[in-house]
Amino acid sequence: MEGDLTASDAVWSERDTTPGAIEAALRELLRARHTENANHVPARVLNLVVVVDARWSGEIANRLARVGRYHPSRTIVCAVEAGRTTLDGRASIAADETKPGELALARELVVVLCGERHLAHLDSIVDPLVVTDLATVVWAPHGHHDAVDSLLPLAQVVLVDSVDEPDVEEALERAGSLAEQAYVVDLAWLRSTPWRERIAATFDPVKLRPDLHMISRLTIRHHPDSGAAALLLVGWLAAQLHWRPEKLLPRREAVAGKAHARRQDVELSLVPAPEQSVRGLATVELETASGRWLKLDRGPGGLHASYKSARGAAREWTVLGASRGESGILGEGIRQALLRDPTYRPALDKARVLAP
Repeated sequence: MEGDLTASDAVWSERDTTPGAIEAALRELLRARHTENANHVPARVLNLVVVVDARWSGEIANRLARVGRYHPSRTIVCAVEAGRTTLDGRASIAADETKPGELALARELVVVLCGERHLAHLDSIVDPLVVTDLATVVWAPHGHHDAVDSLLPLAQVVLVDSVDEPDVEEALERAGSLAEQAYVVDLAWLRSTPWRERIAATFDPVKLRPDLHMISRLTIRHHPDSGAAALLLVGWLAAQLHWRPEKLLPRREAVAGKAHARRQDVELSLVPAPEQSVRGLATVELETASGRWLKLDRGPGGLHASYKSARGAAREWTVLGASRGESGILGEGIRQALLRDPTYRPALDKARVLAP
């Protein structure tokens, strides 16, 4: 079937196509869009390559549609259909309506229907479709590790979600392996951002900082599928405070163990919270040998904090807007692809030691 191009909606599609034909059509779409409205200019920040199962591509499209201002410049979706031997392609360009004299960024979407046979050599399909000289991010929310491995020579960033893997230890090992070859942005790590920020803020006053080295107990409750997020939070504290963690062991419904700090051992306990309906952490509670106590609970509108000083003075407050929601987490993941977080890799290395 020959491709068709309509300048008004800037959409092209073709069955049994090639990467070269898709790339040529995309260039023609850009030309047609600019001819139609010179105020539409292509966004040029990053490429996002998404490898998904075709039957679940609508769900991923909905997630991407809600990332807001962190939308990638060019999104290339490789939708995998079992048994498919040829490629079908679709390309489109969208831009907001503009007033006279205003510019609007045009966002480009390419969808390639491919088969499992294409995954091991997916780089040869994607290479002509990415905008050169831009950072390229690879995300495979449904697994497809072989496709990610094929795309690593093209990518600078790999977006992962360690809570997606059924085995926590394997998830962390996979993240560690990818981190040897590219910069890893882990959505499981980003879900703990407000928790880490609040812990750090609690001990930020100079007079309280010595208590960081007196933490004696840490308990984390988490969504049953978010053990990786809990381990990464423990790993963050272990890396920042120079703890020497030990492998956690099953203890009834939880996993527990110790980390060796400079002054004392730290009792660690990670407990599933089956009542929690969203991914991430439910509660973080820590105590210090000096008697200081901090508890953070997920609640409506943000984190509910309870704090008791070494002298017994207690107070409570809510950290408003601490949760970004799942769409916000994905948007933050795309934003983080352009940044560098030096604390993730040390936390990951410690979490790999802790993983039961």
